[in-house]
Amino acid sequence: MSGLIEVLVNGISSGAVYALIALGFVIIFKATEVINFAHPSLLLAGGYAVAELHDDIGFWLALLVGIATTAVLAALVEMLVLRRMRGRDHSVLSIVTIGVDIVLTVELARRIGTRVLPIGDPWGSAVVRFGDVTIAQTRIAAIVVAFVAIAAFLLAFKYTSWGVAMRATAEKRETAALMGVRLGRVSAGAWAVAGVFAVLAAVFLCVFPTPGLDRTVSFAALKALPAAVLGGIDSTTGALVGGLLIGITEAAVIGYQGDIGLFSHGFADVAPYLVMIVVLLVRPAGLFGTREAARV
Repeated sequence: MSGLIEVLVNGISSGAVYALIALGFVIIFKATEVINFAHPSLLLAGGYAVAELHDDIGFWLALLVGIATTAVLAALVEMLVLRRMRGRDHSVLSIVTIGVDIVLTVELARRIGTRVLPIGDPWGSAVVRFGDVTIAQTRIAAIVVAFVAIAAFLLAFKYTSWGVAMRATAEKRETAALMGVRLGRVSAGAWAVAGVFAVLAAVFLCVFPTPGLDRTVSFAALKALPAAVLGGIDSTTGALVGGLLIGITEAAVIGYQGDIGLFSHGFADVAPYLVMIVVLLVRPAGLFGTREAARV
């Protein structure tokens, strides 16, 4: 039983982090109808900023600087690259984000090199014991921070003027523009918020039991993309549910692959995509996605 509880806690912790990343995909899609394939590089950029600065200014201040820097970087990508191509097909804009991701990732990988950079988080390798169950403090912190951040976003999305503008934009861009919604501001804000979530996710991807940040950290976003798709790429609730589903699936495969011969080594990397395929076969729009009406 203790092993099952540890697997569930690890799965919820990983799932909460994946939900942060998946929500970044969803926010940008709702605001611009573009799938942001540059999100992995934003995640790497945020983690790199925190890792480089924490020795000089402390973890918490480094985290704030990393959040601000990545939010500005994300907004600049929208304003300097995508906004100049406004009017192009959305699939073209998504391909452009792939190019942005390659440029940013190559530069960041060059700076990081073969190093593994510690994040400098205050939890270290400390654990909490509940009877026979041992849980790393970083796992608990990841769950708390992720759910607080997601709850804060959902409240802002529902009750602030920016949230109303984003919901109006997601519903009908042309009508929203005619009603006075500044689409450029909404789009840049969505990119900035996605950048904030990317930093938070990067931090918890690089803490104990992970040794630190290296240039492969951005690959975690490739696991969060199935979470966003299976939850519904235009659904904030779907991002949360999809992230948790992927996280628990991955933790279960890792925890029990030694007991079940079907789960070979490395199967955990494939599991998120298998779950996504199964869900999409049943619900092509995702669990909470909006089905497009087709006129026959």
